[in-house]
Amino acid sequence: MSYLIPILFLALFFYAIAKKKKPYESFVKGIKTVPPLVLSLFPYLAAMFLLTELCTASGLTDLLVSLLSPVVRPLGIPEEILPLLLLKPFSGSGSTALLSEILSAYGADSFISRCACTCYGSSETIFYVASVYFAGLDFKTGKPILISLFVTFLSTIVACLLVRFL
Repeated sequence: MSYLIPILFLALFFYAIAKKKKPYESFVKGIKTVPPLVLSLFPYLAAMFLLTELCTASGLTDLLVSLLSPVVRPLGIPEEILPLLLLKPFSGSGSTALLSEILSAYGADSFISRCACTCYGSSETIFYVASVYFAGLDFKTGKPILISLFVTFLSTIVACLLVRFL
């Protein structure tokens, strides 16, 4: 696997030469468009990271967990993974840390840990992806984000159900 990227890079390089393109000049031309893109993404990413940290530090996450526990318990979702489920749409690295804590606290083979791993692996950092993909577009992001959150919720229910029976 460690050779995959260099091989892919060389294959693209030789393909460009075979098509009589100048790979270095094409690369430089493409890379010139990156700084404006990074500058346009920065406010969205900064706001998302700041809000995530504020929710955790203020105790809002704990309040949401206590409010949502009675709702998700009958659906088969362990309330111990709720902090992970709340953070995952916002932060991949933060949810990785929470997953590690869950694995340490409950053991790797417990129902809670298996649900957490399955939900972690089957969900996405929705707000991060939306901020990256939709930042440069004049596009209303409300519906795609709501649909993504709903599908993530449904996949969490199915994941915990499958973990329970498999």
